[in-house]
Amino acid sequence: SVLSMIVVPRGSQFQSPALGSHGSCTTEVEKETQEKMSVIQQNFQKNREVVLSQLLSLVCDIKPEIHVNYRING
Repeated sequence: SVLSMIVVPRGSQFQSPALGSHGSCTTEVEKETQEKMSVIQQNFQKNREVVLSQLLSLVCDIKPEIHVNYRING
């Protein structure tokens, strides 16, 4: 049929108003996401050594104790 032969190229005048608003919204979201990721990366780099140090000190601080349920006279 004739209708199947009609091809509307992408980005044509019929699609541009809706895509323009959606595109700018997407760009804004991507920009905000990049800014937030940058802040997260900076905080990670800043706090990495402190967190690792605290974690290692907790893991390596071993205090052997007898469990309260352990029976010596079996």
